[in-house]
Amino acid sequence: MSGFVEKPEPIQVPGLVHLHTGKVRELYRNEAGDLVMVASDRMSAYDWVLPTEIPDKGRILTQLSLWWFDRLADLVPNHVLSTELPAGAPADWAGRTLVCKSLQMVPVECVARGYLTGSGLAEYNETRTVCGLALPEGLVDGSELPAPIFTPATKAAVGEHDENVSYEEVARQIGAETAAQLRQATLAVYYRGRDIARERGIILADTKFEFGFDGDGLVLADEVLTADSSRFWPADQWQPGRAQPSYDKQFVRDWLTSAESGWDRRSEQPPPALPQQVVDATRAKYVEAYERLTGTSWS
Repeated sequence: MSGFVEKPEPIQVPGLVHLHTGKVRELYRNEAGDLVMVASDRMSAYDWVLPTEIPDKGRILTQLSLWWFDRLADLVPNHVLSTELPAGAPADWAGRTLVCKSLQMVPVECVARGYLTGSGLAEYNETRTVCGLALPEGLVDGSELPAPIFTPATKAAVGEHDENVSYEEVARQIGAETAAQLRQATLAVYYRGRDIARERGIILADTKFEFGFDGDGLVLADEVLTADSSRFWPADQWQPGRAQPSYDKQFVRDWLTSAESGWDRRSEQPPPALPQQVVDATRAKYVEAYERLTGTSWS
């Protein structure tokens, strides 16, 4: 069992129809047929959406995505139409809301990996492959791969795991031409993001994207290159052979699996609320990633 510890009731706004409550975002449709995405401060870990929020997280994710969309526009168009707050929306939505094109979404998580860790490492240790791609012997946790790889996954519902699949399986499900477009776009965006992050002393270990079609055109959607969708490591602390320090929810994961939390992730019991020191440390990491990448102060 997993999912929401406490599923929130969506805010009702005149002129907006609520469509979906995700792990982090609320999705609405406006009267023009556009999508309105509102990023919350919710935090997820181990397939649970936790009862404790991280202050400013939704705004940080939204503003960092906008910063990246600007730097990727020559590679692939994105879905953002406006950042204006819809009429009648709560003032608290400011800075966390995007009005976006309604796309025909592709049901694939488009993952790019430049370094070996996470589920990729687990598969490599068993088979010396990741999503069916053969990799050299001798790689360890945190190893840089010979070249970035496209390792897609199927999209899962809230509370369920995405499942890594082979490129051939993606091509079978959505067609060879679309699969090739996804791979090309995913790797192009990864290379751009990796190079920009590297200039700022950050390793982009891996990341995931979502794409949709606007007519025949492939469009980058959802969020992009945030600490929720990517593994960012401080370059000056990179040391293959161990878990890397990371600009993400690692403080949350570490506390949840510690004796202090008292929670057994293998049980069906929901996780407990986070203590304030874990909330503060996690927020600080999200802010630090934003500031190091963009070169601007978070306020």
